[in-house]
Amino acid sequence: MTDRSEIDTLIDLMARLPGLGPRSARRAVLQLVSKREIQLRPLATAMQRVADTARECLNCGNIGTADVCPVCADEARGNGQICVVEDVADLWAMERSGVFKGRYHVLGGTLSALDAVGPEELRIPQLIRRVEAEEVTEVILALNATVDGQTTAHYIADQLEGRVTLSSLAQGVPIGGELDYLDDGTITAALNARKRM
Repeated sequence: MTDRSEIDTLIDLMARLPGLGPRSARRAVLQLVSKREIQLRPLATAMQRVADTARECLNCGNIGTADVCPVCADEARGNGQICVVEDVADLWAMERSGVFKGRYHVLGGTLSALDAVGPEELRIPQLIRRVEAEEVTEVILALNATVDGQTTAHYIADQLEGRVTLSSLAQGVPIGGELDYLDDGTITAALNARKRM
């Protein structure tokens, strides 16, 4: 029997990644090892480079390789709009759409009394400072439609009331969605946000 301790360690580490369990991690590692020259070595090199250079944007909290991310550095995006998101994955999802042309602010989570997460544990004070310093005219609250997400949105709205225009993403039936597959909360939000045709 061969010593697999290094491979087992790699499988265990990969199994901790979101979306991968032990079986998926094992399959991924076997694939990487069997094609180590064209997959494993380039992946290891890329991971080492990211480990050495990745950092959080000092302005918005995005992840990149410079102190200020490309979105914040782009003068054309300084249009007075800031889109507030919970985490970097949400920012990247918004960017994939290509629709939003302003800047972002990553909170780093949501308020949660159960988990003892208050405003100081999030990047809410930095958001308030940015609104004052960057001549922001609109803050778009693009937080998840969860209890904690909505609590966070209301808290931020209270903090910024009267200083800036506040808006939130529309909620309701997704494009291509069928009513039979939607939960009650989504149907309620869609009905309350209805518009004239």
